Amino acid sequence: MSYIKTSFTENGCYLAKGLFRPDEVQALEQDFDRIVGQLTASGDQIDATWDGSETAQLARKDDVILHTHNVQKYSRTWLNAFLNERFLDVVGQILGEDIILHHSKLFQKPSENGSPFPMHQDWPYFPTVNDSMIAGIIHVSDATDEMGCLRVYPGSHRLGRVQGADGRSQNDVLDQYPIEDAQVIEAEAGDVIIFHYFTLHGSMPNRSDRTRKTVLCQMYSGQDRIESGNHHPDERMVLRGWNHNISRTAAGTAA
Repeated sequence: MSYIKTSFTENGCYLAKGLFRPDEVQALEQDFDRIVGQLTASGDQIDATWDGSETAQLARKDDVILHTHNVQKYSRTWLNAFLNERFLDVVGQILGEDIILHHSKLFQKPSENGSPFPMHQDWPYFPTVNDSMIAGIIHVSDATDEMGCLRVYPGSHRLGRVQGADGRSQNDVLDQYPIEDAQVIEAEAGDVIIFHYFTLHGSMPNRSDRTRKTVLCQMYSGQDRIESGNHHPDERMVLRGWNHNISRTAAGTAA
């Protein structure tokens, strides 16, 4: 078993340092900013700040986080990022040779008033039969603790499916994992943090004078399939290998 696989199996997360080169990061940030500009000009609702009592305890009233799904539908440069061989080589150590893109999403945490995310698991939003779903957070800026970087509880993926762990409210299990005590994972531009969708994670507000820019790539094994109860787009895009559970109907069905 590779070091990456061993580390991920033990901790439910893995930090891949410098996975994207500086020139690649520069191109990705340029298109990231262009997407944000297009979103801002659209007049759409692009603030993804969560409702609920847990967010209210961490956030201020003027906090915002800018968001869109599926950056690969805006930018070929971002599609290239998801097809980057170095990126897929790391993901492949975890998922195996068949890697399917479920969706991607952009998050921009503005300086000084970037919204937090309470501790939660991701599985309630897009469960899979074999629970293979993972996320890869591609950093196009640095992410420090003051900037509201990712916080996790290593090993919490062993909890499995915790009911009511979607971050909108609290329960007896989440009470045992306060965000203030979670492990801080600071990252630099070009780094990628990969974590399992059972891993308890969240982030504090951005109170720094710098903007935090990340794109999250949500992926699952080509041997797996999405359950009912999926609340996000399922792109079903094969990034590497084969989708063993696709059908004519599913291939022609809008996500």
